[in-house]
Amino acid sequence: MHLLLSSASQRNAEVSLLLIMKFSTVLTHQLGQVKRKMGRRRKRVATGDGVPSPKKEEKTPAPPRKEKKKKTDIGKMFINISIGLCIFSLIWFFYALYMRSSLAKRVVTLHPSPRVLDANSSSPAVSPERYWGTYRPQVYFGMKTRSPRSVVTGLMWMRQFAEMDANLRHTCEQGDHLLGYGWLMHDGVSFGVQEVHDRDFTLTTEFVKRMGGDHGGDWTWRITAKQHSTASSAPVISLMFYAATDIQGSLQAHVEEKNRLSSVTGTSEELGNFKITFGKPTAGEGAIGKYARYNYLQTKSPGLDKLTDIVKNSLNHKFVFSPPKGEKRHYFAVDSYKVTNHQNQQKDPKMESDFVVHQVTVQTPFQIEVLFESGSFRERPDQLVGSVLTDELEKRKVAFDEKFESTFGLQAKGFTSSHIKFAMAALSNMLGGMGYFFGQSVVQSVYNEHPVLYPEGPLFTAVPSRSFFPRGFLWDEGFHQLLISKWDTQLTQEVIAHWLDLINVEGWIPREQILDDEARSKVPSEFIVQHNENANPPTLFLALQELLEQLDAQPELSSSQTMLPLLKRLYPRLQIWFEWFNTTQAGPLANSYRWRGRDKDTNLFLNPKTLTSGLDDYPRASHPSADERHVDLYCWMTLASGIMANVARILGEPHQVYENTHRTLSNNDLLNKLHWSENLHAFSDYGNHTQAVSLLQEKVFVPPGQPRHQFPVTRWVRSVRKAPKLQYVNALGYVSLFPFLLQILAPDSPKIEHILRDIQDPERLWTPYGLRSLSRSDPIYMKRNTEHDAPYWRGPIWININYLAVRALHHYGSIEGPYKEKAAILYQELRTNIINNVYKQYMETGYIWEQYNDSTGRGQGSHPFTGWSALTVLIMAEEY
Repeated sequence: MHLLLSSASQRNAEVSLLLIMKFSTVLTHQLGQVKRKMGRRRKRVATGDGVPSPKKEEKTPAPPRKEKKKKTDIGKMFINISIGLCIFSLIWFFYALYMRSSLAKRVVTLHPSPRVLDANSSSPAVSPERYWGTYRPQVYFGMKTRSPRSVVTGLMWMRQFAEMDANLRHTCEQGDHLLGYGWLMHDGVSFGVQEVHDRDFTLTTEFVKRMGGDHGGDWTWRITAKQHSTASSAPVISLMFYAATDIQGSLQAHVEEKNRLSSVTGTSEELGNFKITFGKPTAGEGAIGKYARYNYLQTKSPGLDKLTDIVKNSLNHKFVFSPPKGEKRHYFAVDSYKVTNHQNQQKDPKMESDFVVHQVTVQTPFQIEVLFESGSFRERPDQLVGSVLTDELEKRKVAFDEKFESTFGLQAKGFTSSHIKFAMAALSNMLGGMGYFFGQSVVQSVYNEHPVLYPEGPLFTAVPSRSFFPRGFLWDEGFHQLLISKWDTQLTQEVIAHWLDLINVEGWIPREQILDDEARSKVPSEFIVQHNENANPPTLFLALQELLEQLDAQPELSSSQTMLPLLKRLYPRLQIWFEWFNTTQAGPLANSYRWRGRDKDTNLFLNPKTLTSGLDDYPRASHPSADERHVDLYCWMTLASGIMANVARILGEPHQVYENTHRTLSNNDLLNKLHWSENLHAFSDYGNHTQAVSLLQEKVFVPPGQPRHQFPVTRWVRSVRKAPKLQYVNALGYVSLFPFLLQILAPDSPKIEHILRDIQDPERLWTPYGLRSLSRSDPIYMKRNTEHDAPYWRGPIWININYLAVRALHHYGSIEGPYKEKAAILYQELRTNIINNVYKQYMETGYIWEQYNDSTGRGQGSHPFTGWSALTVLIMAEEY
């Protein structure tokens, strides 16, 4: 409401200013005419030109004197009014400037309530066990701390003597065409095991942490390389271990045997003193050191996003690899050098970051260990290497297996060991894909002429895809936490707190978190700026719903004990977040809702996208307008209002407003009135729509004899054959199912019969692999949105919506109602189809995928996509 009042004040100020300035201009013009007339009259009296002089004995009559005085008073009055209006205009002008400036600042003003998390909540003093972690999901293997300017560590590698020179691997890239990579085990806290399948060898990366000291303890990596059985010869591989500071701290390389970097010592504010030791390669535990060549690089880095480029540019082919038995060959290696400080050169603070690389080149098979030791770890028992590391790894693996079975019970459900390993990998990739980011979003409101920087801050979050989306997405995160909350409730609590701490004074959260240079390097420029009128589905309420159910079912758990204090701190932010949705996304009719931020250039899109809905190119009204009503947003608000009422009741806060809103929105009669299409027998959006649209190639006339390249390139543009009109949008797909997916329909609602019919119809939504996103019979099914914009939510199978569908079928198949039996049958069939296909594609391709082809079941889109596609684990476990 405050936002709306401020906006109204701004508009009123601008309108008033225009009216006042116009009025004052008119008055000033009229005043000028009066003054000119009076001036001429006074001049004639004073000079006597053309006027007979009165006789001395004649007295001037009184009335003319009074008239002169009266006219003078009127002139003064007009002058005073004009001055007053000018002052008033200036006041309004500066008030309007102030209001615009004030409103422009609101987008970058954080909510004033106390932060949910203390500033030091991620510090080693408060959370030592989570301080170090694999919080760099965008690289194949690396670790950092949960601090703003962390020392980062990582691994690069390259195959020597390959067809592709300098095929350096570092950041997760789909273009690397790896046969597969991902975590097989990861507990989210203290250990992980990952396999990376390159073309003719496999790297296994393992890490274990050990608590001790004041800075998060020690950790050790073990990298094992083995050639594939299909490899014609044993590959020679260069592993490049590195450490880099991020502005803060310093590193010192310690070199032995001419070129071998034996260790790196360093210091930083968060870590104190530390040491990283690089072991020599062995053929396995206890084996003697193998022949290897060593190189190192010590330099400065202008930013963490430049590390790959620095290594690539430092590679030199002059070094010789000469095994005892074999030919001598030149190989690529980093060139050893140190950057000298130039006294007269102006220093850029970002150039203060140290970067040290240790390269070891060796033939497979081999194993190398890297040990990090904290200087504050006193009375260390044994170094975490060799047999000690092996024992620790085995203990963690056993504990992981036991916890996994007790949490999900897949063995008890009869799944094979292969299925269970797949499910473990799906969960582990979700946990291993957790990232800690620190920086500023780039945002803009209608009151900002140019994009501005959001306040600097941290975000601890899971990511959808390490290769393609290695950053936080608001609507993805709610689905992520449905799985993570089953494994580690406190981890979910912390993630939700991080997201809500990003909320601004308006109640808005930037939907895509691109917080630093590393993140921005992976994002096209047109998607970087976040606009404050744009929403994203509030799926964090799904995760909150799960936490509240756990609190109700098991109040004695330690995670439940921390839940109430967390809710108290979250509550003011949840309130303004809900209110922001309820006002800024309000629809044209009472209790209706409309997504803002649809594409406006309708001429270029078959159907303008609605990125804010999370469903991107899913067909909405063909011609965006303020008359639209969106059924999926209506359902999200129904869910959110019910959870807000529940949270308020638990905290003893007034809950009647939320309760009333939820009761109103849950009324199936209102839902039917706003969104049920009798012609379509489905829930639908409403808006200015026509089905008679198609993409056609523009015709560009080229005069005879003129070169074609001098004329514009022909584009594909939309052709509208029939004018749009206000009506229900005739698209049957995921959006049509939302009243069912979020369980808003009463179990005896006759609309469920139509929904179940559509779900099981192969010509509409049903496939052997899951429910397709858009009916096969829809005119826009699998149609491109532009010449270069392939169909996205126009047919392919998405696991997050299929999870909601399975969950809804389980719900309606478990409670009394006329559709109980039918829902239960469909539940079993859909559940089986999803599990079988996602598992099959993982076994065949090595990846879990972003989406699945509705005709073949084949995985497609970005990979690995172990964000919401990992919800397959919950479907297997029947945890809803």
